[in-house]
Amino acid sequence: MGPVGSRFGQPTAPGATAHQHHIVRADPAVRTGQRAQDVGLGCTAESVRTHRVQLICVVVGEHDGVSRELDDRVMVAVHRSKHLDAAIDRWEGSSGGIEQCLEQRMHQRRDYGRSMRVDVMTLPGPLREMGPTATRTQAVGFDGMLFTEGGRTAYPAVTAAALAAPGLEMSTGVAVAFPRSPMITAQVAWELQELTGGRFRLGLGTQVRTHVVRRYGAHFEHPGPRLRDYVRAVKACFAGFRGEPLDHHGDFYDLDFLNRQWSPGPIEVADPAVDIAAVNPWMLAMAGEVADGIHVHPIGEPGYLARHVLPNVADGAARSGRASDDVDIIVPVTMIVGDDDAEIAASRDAARSSLSFYGSTPNYAFIWDEAGFEGTTERIRAKQKAGDFAAMAAEITDEHLAVFCTEATWDHLADALIAKYADVVDRLVFYNPAFDRPDRFERYGAVARQISDRTSA
Repeated sequence: MGPVGSRFGQPTAPGATAHQHHIVRADPAVRTGQRAQDVGLGCTAESVRTHRVQLICVVVGEHDGVSRELDDRVMVAVHRSKHLDAAIDRWEGSSGGIEQCLEQRMHQRRDYGRSMRVDVMTLPGPLREMGPTATRTQAVGFDGMLFTEGGRTAYPAVTAAALAAPGLEMSTGVAVAFPRSPMITAQVAWELQELTGGRFRLGLGTQVRTHVVRRYGAHFEHPGPRLRDYVRAVKACFAGFRGEPLDHHGDFYDLDFLNRQWSPGPIEVADPAVDIAAVNPWMLAMAGEVADGIHVHPIGEPGYLARHVLPNVADGAARSGRASDDVDIIVPVTMIVGDDDAEIAASRDAARSSLSFYGSTPNYAFIWDEAGFEGTTERIRAKQKAGDFAAMAAEITDEHLAVFCTEATWDHLADALIAKYADVVDRLVFYNPAFDRPDRFERYGAVARQISDRTSA
């Protein structure tokens, strides 16, 4: 592993000191060009402007030309923007700003000073099957299981898995918040935290109006502010379980009655972390303000992390007097992996189907658009309304896959994921195994173990 100034373990460029973070801004242009030259990246101010880079985390070493460096090696911050100056102004004026946020994360992750954990996305099934699934998950090398919530609820599945595989980390990703009162959610999370010995993370989300109102019969008005109040109410319950007076009065929830008879009482481990799913800038900032972690959307590619997740989380964290690094970034990854053409082709087809499903929601259209694929959601939805799922998948081109997926052979997949995410991500979530052939599960687990081992402190 290289010294502090070398990202991804690459040799530090000549003239770069061990404490340079290599954060390069695109404005003013002269300084940008000078800083780029200082760290050994062969580009000028004009070439940076030509590529319309909002912010560059420079990767030093292995320079095969400016375009490759900007588009392939600078994984977390390249963005061809039509609104470059406005973006720079927003970042410059923000509290802490994206530069400070990235400097903090890059400094802490040089030589992988903190581990990047790897979970496998798990669909809850019959409870008698969850134990064997957890045992196998732990055996092949994953750090944890992240349970979704769809037709089956997440919490009973977590319980069955935790009983079968002590030591395995458990999380919900995500459980639907509003149909359950904050007290019920807090009590369940408290007991799961006790059961797992402090290895449970409570992941919450709003779902969408149709599900919450028509399927669950619950309230959905003002979902963002409602979820913020919900998280605060859950944390107030945690404090109440430890003996503090319960006295939460928010915009949506009022909780002020908890006597000893109805309290589960204190536990010998820390309170559960509370994570929330967020996509748009307001929700991301809210996550930074009140949550312990953020679940990034499955189409949240590295450019989106740099443009939206990191700066908004930093702003929100600053509002509550925290560092941005107090909020864990939890990122699902879609992988294209194989050792021969047939295996790669099958993996690409699966990725197209997955991305077309996740990318069909109108609220997520801006992620495609900002990455250079304007109109993707509209085209996918037109095929969806016609019931043509094959045509939906066909809208995902090879160019989409190159941006929104990580492609590699099995031997190089861990390298590719570390290079792409280790500086900014706390937990990776492997989505592929849930839908892939069972015989590939062990190979995914081996990759997960490599990532955890190589990035551990």
